[in-house]
Amino acid sequence: MVYDVTIEQTAECPTAVVKANTTWREFPTLWRTLLDEVWALLRARPGLRAEGHNVMLYRTGLPDVEVGVEVGVQVTGPFEAVGRVVPSRLPAAEVATTVHRGPPAALGAAHDAVREWCLTQHRELTGVSWEIYGDPDAQTGHFDVVVYWQLA
Repeated sequence: MVYDVTIEQTAECPTAVVKANTTWREFPTLWRTLLDEVWALLRARPGLRAEGHNVMLYRTGLPDVEVGVEVGVQVTGPFEAVGRVVPSRLPAAEVATTVHRGPPAALGAAHDAVREWCLTQHRELTGVSWEIYGDPDAQTGHFDVVVYWQLA
């Protein structure tokens, strides 16, 4: 897949998340459990989510090294923490971004494309990135995922 990478300024966005420290190797078996905790809270508080989508924010290091993650959903505003579900925010930042269209298993290629583009454009990254997941396609089950990497 060919990725079109652009520079944007994002607006801060409130989220309900579960935060964790993990490794890239462990993350694929962890994220669903964290997201389920957030959705349990949102089902109990229907006004907290309007049109929000699933999000995953990463504060990365090197591959196979511990990474801080926030797994959750965009929400309408602040709320009191319940258990491990806490309020957070996607940052307002200058970012390099692209859209991944296709199977979720191939999402890493979008991240690779943004990092490679930044390298060739001499743009430094902060190590903070996030994804916003669109609604699934009824026929394929795939969904668009917007990938953001914060620029230094």
